[in-house]
Amino acid sequence: MADELKTRQDPIPADASTVPDIDPLSGMPETNEKHHAMGAVLTRAIQEGKHEVPEVPAPLVCKPRQLESWRVFKIMSEFVEGFDVIQKYGLAASFFGTARQSFDQSVYDAATELAGRLAKSGFAIITGGSDGIMEAANKGAYEAGGDSIGLNIELDMEQAPNTYLTEMVTFHHFFVRKVMLTFASEVYVYFPGGFGTLDEFSEIVTLVQTKKIRKVPIVLYGKEYWDPFIKIFEERLYKEYKAVDEADLDLYKVVDTVDEAYEYIMANVKC
Repeated sequence: MADELKTRQDPIPADASTVPDIDPLSGMPETNEKHHAMGAVLTRAIQEGKHEVPEVPAPLVCKPRQLESWRVFKIMSEFVEGFDVIQKYGLAASFFGTARQSFDQSVYDAATELAGRLAKSGFAIITGGSDGIMEAANKGAYEAGGDSIGLNIELDMEQAPNTYLTEMVTFHHFFVRKVMLTFASEVYVYFPGGFGTLDEFSEIVTLVQTKKIRKVPIVLYGKEYWDPFIKIFEERLYKEYKAVDEADLDLYKVVDTVDEAYEYIMANVKC
């Protein structure tokens, strides 16, 4: 990955010409000059950091007291590798859900069936690449002869990739992986899961709500699982606290069958 990052090799001059102009209104560097200055900092960090990445990076527990060049390089290299993979695929659907086998088997079967039908319709299927719902969705895509991509994460408790992947990337940083999942697809499908699934749902629905990404279909599969959350959104967040708008309650669609999910996706994906 280090060889793929094209960076400036020349040293950064320390003369007055590198000092950015100051915007008189904001007191901050002019936009172009600020970008140039930041580029210089990143260039230096990347050049230094690619020789210093530890085999087992320590978790970022406290705010670092100085710029950690190796960490900047590792983050940048993960972004480059991730974007290099997801840009290969045009039409794609991201599946989220538990990595555990703790739900009724019908939930996993539904993920397999829906992913297979979407794969036959030309969607690449993207998951976190591990077990449970992720494996079920990748299996559906793989057995349908489609693209089956896993964006895996390094964890202390090993999260091994499932056996139904046609391509895989492993990330160290959760936030880099989340960016890849966020920008990878034209539809996001959430099956029952734990904290990670809820976090990923909140991420996408917030990005659509704030118009940081364009509106895309967000499908919540399994009414028995999702209805208590929807009730909180409607009764507490909207009606009682006014923390969301009424229109925000239409940003997602709750479905209970594969047919309903597939028909909604095919009718609402705008490529």
